[in-house]
Amino acid sequence: MNRQDSETRIQQPASRRRGQAPSGSPPPAPAAEKKSAPPLLILISAPSGGGKTTLVHLLLAAQPRLTRAITCTTREPRPGENDGVDYHFFSAEEFLKRLQAGNFIEHATVYGNSYGILKSELLDKLREGRDVLLNVDVQGAATIREQAATEPALRRALVTIFLTPPSVAVLEQRLKKRNADADAVIQKRLAVARQEVAQWKNFDYLLISGDQREDLRRALAIIEAEKMRSARSAAPEF
Repeated sequence: MNRQDSETRIQQPASRRRGQAPSGSPPPAPAAEKKSAPPLLILISAPSGGGKTTLVHLLLAAQPRLTRAITCTTREPRPGENDGVDYHFFSAEEFLKRLQAGNFIEHATVYGNSYGILKSELLDKLREGRDVLLNVDVQGAATIREQAATEPALRRALVTIFLTPPSVAVLEQRLKKRNADADAVIQKRLAVARQEVAQWKNFDYLLISGDQREDLRRALAIIEAEKMRSARSAAPEF
């Protein structure tokens, strides 16, 4: 290197020598703000004893953004249950009024009491950017799929998961372990379960249940994958 080259290098501003922008240059453009993925309506269904309620509780504990849809009912509150937290408690007259107005996305009558999920309950939480969990039986899942097909916001958000033990023998063991039903009732539940499991092809995902930790890991993987679907993603900016 000759003397002239050496002098030229010495006379360069210190900021250039350190790889910094020269004085008076515009500041670098700020990094683009990361856009959050659109919210999901995650429907989990399973035969009785299949573990869907346990999985919902695990998901809620693992993901703060998740919230569950609160069911409306006409039954009386049990000790410790709070309106608007555990259930929305309606009179039979109020429930019927909302039913006739078409407010429920899904409803059923169980042992003389009415249960239903308000469509507005789901839409409001999705607008807030919250992922919503639904815990319903196979019949309720079919109704929600039909209703969501006519509501663009629900149709875009809906992801359906069918959770089932690997065999009817495993399901029978789980039902007996609960020690909550007589054998005749268990056999009736198993007969219904066989019919419900036959509907698994109507769901987006089939999750064969193992232990709770594995069920949670796989459910979280499904949610993460759905967040990255191209149909739900915004185009990257270059």
